Amino acid sequence: MHFASPADRSPIPQAEAPRDCPLCPRLVRFREACRAEFPEWWNAPVPAFGDPDAWLAIIGLAPGKHGANRTGRPFTGDYAGDLLYATLLKFGLAKGAYAGDSADGLRLDGAIILNAVKCLPPANKPEPSEIATCRNYLEAGLATLPKVRVVVALGQIAHVASARALGLPPSGTKFGHAAEAVAPDGRILLSSYHCSRYNQNTRKLDAPMFEAIFERALALGD
Repeated sequence: MHFASPADRSPIPQAEAPRDCPLCPRLVRFREACRAEFPEWWNAPVPAFGDPDAWLAIIGLAPGKHGANRTGRPFTGDYAGDLLYATLLKFGLAKGAYAGDSADGLRLDGAIILNAVKCLPPANKPEPSEIATCRNYLEAGLATLPKVRVVVALGQIAHVASARALGLPPSGTKFGHAAEAVAPDGRILLSSYHCSRYNQNTRKLDAPMFEAIFERALALGD
């Protein structure tokens, strides 16, 4: 697994970063340190996961160290993924069973997951320059998904990155749980608090709140 290219595992290979993407020096250094410490992990830009004919795009922040950076699939193997994939399964946007492993056979139906930043950042905190640099891949990913009508952004960083990628001015596109904005091309940006362990443990976000986002997304998609 750890020698595969992100494009090899992606439903939108033409929009993926190379395995040894050199664009963000700090992230490259951290990637190399993780490869030395955990040589069997993925330790590379994490590719998109889901349906290439998706109507719904879900935008996360960045890979978690013991989640997507380890498994090579967004939100897979960490606490945030438990709630996200349970919700997608509940609303028929995923099929199969989620087991926290990229080989669990889970697939998405009508949905695709991308990240604002493809590489693992130290302390889960990408720098503004890294978010701006990686937006080229986010924009390329959205450009290859012409059927996407709704974009769900998980957290403020993903919200701002998604707004910019959709041509919305971040200064006039306020972030908030269940906030909505319509892009110039008619796509709808719907934002949510991130499904992180911290937000769930502090009750800033609970399962009913998160599920309401996807109920709304389904309504907007129809």
